[in-house]
Amino acid sequence: MKGFILVALLVATVSATKLNIPRLRLSYKDLLSTNRSSIFSGHHGQLSLTSVFLDEYRDRLFLGGKDILYSLLLGPTSSESKEIYWPPLPGNREECIQTGKEPQTECANFVRLLQPYNRTHLLACGTGAFQPMCAFINVGHRGEHVFTMDPTNVENGRGKVPHDPSYPFASTFSGGELYTGLTADFLGRDSVIFRSMGGRSTMRTETDQKLLHDPKFIAAHLIPDNDDRDNDKVYFFFTEKATEAGDREGAIHTRIGRVCANDVGGQRVLVNKWSTFVKARLVCSVPGPHGIDTHFNQLEDVFLLRTKDERNPDIYAIFSTISNVFQGFAVCVYRMADIREAFNGPFAHKEGPDYQWGAYEGRVPYPRPGVCPSKITNQPGREFGSTKDFPDSVLQFARSHPLMWRPVFPALRQPVLVKANLPYKLKQIVVDRVEAEDGQYDVMFIGTDVGTVLKVIALHSGNSLETEEVTLEELQVFKVPTPITSMDISVKRQALYVGSPAGVAQVKLHRCETYGNACAECCLARDPYCAWDGSVCAPYTPNSKRRYRRQDIRHGNPVLQCVDQNLSEDLDVTEDRVVYGTENNSTFLECVPRSPQATVSWLVQRDDRKEEVKLNVRVMSTEQGLLFRRLSRQDEGVYICRSTEHGFTQTLARLSLEVLQGDTVDELMARDNAGLSDAYKDRSTGSYRAWMPCSTYSRGGSSSQIGQSRTWFKDIMQLIGPSNLPHVEEYCERMWCNDKLRRKHKSMLEKNRQAQESARKARSKSSGERNRTPRDLSAWEE
Repeated sequence: MKGFILVALLVATVSATKLNIPRLRLSYKDLLSTNRSSIFSGHHGQLSLTSVFLDEYRDRLFLGGKDILYSLLLGPTSSESKEIYWPPLPGNREECIQTGKEPQTECANFVRLLQPYNRTHLLACGTGAFQPMCAFINVGHRGEHVFTMDPTNVENGRGKVPHDPSYPFASTFSGGELYTGLTADFLGRDSVIFRSMGGRSTMRTETDQKLLHDPKFIAAHLIPDNDDRDNDKVYFFFTEKATEAGDREGAIHTRIGRVCANDVGGQRVLVNKWSTFVKARLVCSVPGPHGIDTHFNQLEDVFLLRTKDERNPDIYAIFSTISNVFQGFAVCVYRMADIREAFNGPFAHKEGPDYQWGAYEGRVPYPRPGVCPSKITNQPGREFGSTKDFPDSVLQFARSHPLMWRPVFPALRQPVLVKANLPYKLKQIVVDRVEAEDGQYDVMFIGTDVGTVLKVIALHSGNSLETEEVTLEELQVFKVPTPITSMDISVKRQALYVGSPAGVAQVKLHRCETYGNACAECCLARDPYCAWDGSVCAPYTPNSKRRYRRQDIRHGNPVLQCVDQNLSEDLDVTEDRVVYGTENNSTFLECVPRSPQATVSWLVQRDDRKEEVKLNVRVMSTEQGLLFRRLSRQDEGVYICRSTEHGFTQTLARLSLEVLQGDTVDELMARDNAGLSDAYKDRSTGSYRAWMPCSTYSRGGSSSQIGQSRTWFKDIMQLIGPSNLPHVEEYCERMWCNDKLRRKHKSMLEKNRQAQESARKARSKSSGERNRTPRDLSAWEE
């Protein structure tokens, strides 16, 4: 079985190996130097970030951390921030330590929840050293930068955030009410979905493993069904131990659960308990051979891509699977129509312990369990003002049949992205829907556990189910590897807000000029945000009046897009140089393409005839160039390095390889062993010239040590050859000397010259003192 699973995953990923490599990698320094990123780490260093709320209406970013809250203005030039110190209530920290909890990582007020409460206030809740507490933060009106809290007006936060700062939970705030999925007790055993605040009574799920079996809550969202607000439902995304998995003990399934926003429980059954809770399995799998799918069961993150129709967002989710065979990740996209269809389908049912799970085929009571009391539910003579009016038979059936039989499959029945055996884990996702010249594209920004963000698009080719995954960029957002714990996207500001324990980063979604200064480079980038405007690679504006815009996301073909551009002038800036190698030795011809997604090919030209380089054990192609493990005289020629990307080929380098005769070099080496060759003497002075690598000077070697180092002479002999000795100094300057070392080199030579001159004068003075005359003295003084 494991073998089939591995084969299925490999089949799914083998066709996209090159495109999985980021076309552009930008380091932390690159992002800062190009003004694409800025970092906020708090006023006291480590922020210990635990919650983020992006308020685009107020143009502010609110942060919660360990015993602290921050408000940041998001203006283009503003860096103003305000903070509120919010520790646990007096005595709670000490009580937490006495229970055996860790003082630094547990016994503090970790702010886990930041939600908008009304026009002027936020709701903030923290763990309070294992005694959760909530407060209202005054943030003022739009245009103000107010940020205050009354420390005496603190409420009990139980049921709103977990006691333990490491426990996952999910929440959403709507209509003055807070919906939360969490473990609500000190020991972390009572897993519930809560509704609190507002004018209605508190609601929760029953303590029953049929409803929630050791869940891990990831996200919560209110999504309306139609224009009738009474049909609004709150959806929870979580993983749990699967009761229907048969003999697969410990199997994990991902669920989507929902409750009606107007659920008030039953009159006699399920009093103050959810009477509309139902759940279905979310499937994210790769179809494999023999009908065996590769399932990704562990949900990592969820993002709702809102559309013009608020009832039908697209739901993006990251899944993982970790086994002894491989570690894999996938991104699946779900449609609300498919989710609603699963909830309208049959209920899962099991007659008894010895029976198999199946679809319930009996009579389902009316109104159907899981529906909301509304105008749609009501029929003449059978009107229900609230869930308290539902018959007990409906509530009993809902209690015993919370699971739907049919799972929810992703769009096209497969993931849009699959990655296996990565050196990092995929943890967070946000998506931006971008209008491009040739259509609409969903750009995924995926955060990892090492502080990097991947910028990825998935392309569908015609009616085919095959998906082409293209990784556009890999951005190293944080200086040191740190897990990304939150990501928010501002389409308004065209920026990402990336959170980690080290701080929060603001990262621009694109910077088109980094792709290059040629039409072909801009086109090959395949970035929906960028297009060639006739002179530079610039942000693409869908409704722009500028007619000259070149962009080809689907194919990335610069030959068609840039046909009226001088491609050879733009891109074929070839490197022409001579490379020397010694017979029977190894030699390397370096050639690295501009894009890691490009493939490199080599041609060799001899006597006006070009042919493809024949690779074998002796001649090997590597990612950095062409390696000759043992050079022969027949290898001489002009080697042409070409890169091909999406059918577009460009020449990167022309390298003339000259092979030196082995016996000639051996003779020179022998002469070197006997003493320095006369060829290296300075004819004007008769002394040896200090031809040494700059690194030798930087280590402070003396001129005698520099002049007599045989190792360097051997290297020069291999690379340059006896016929090019006059160019040795020039070669040294090019290969070893940067500006700093070159100045140091020159300075050391000058010091050596001065020392030699001083020594000569001292010798002259010593010999002259023995028979000095007044005339000699006057000349010395002059």
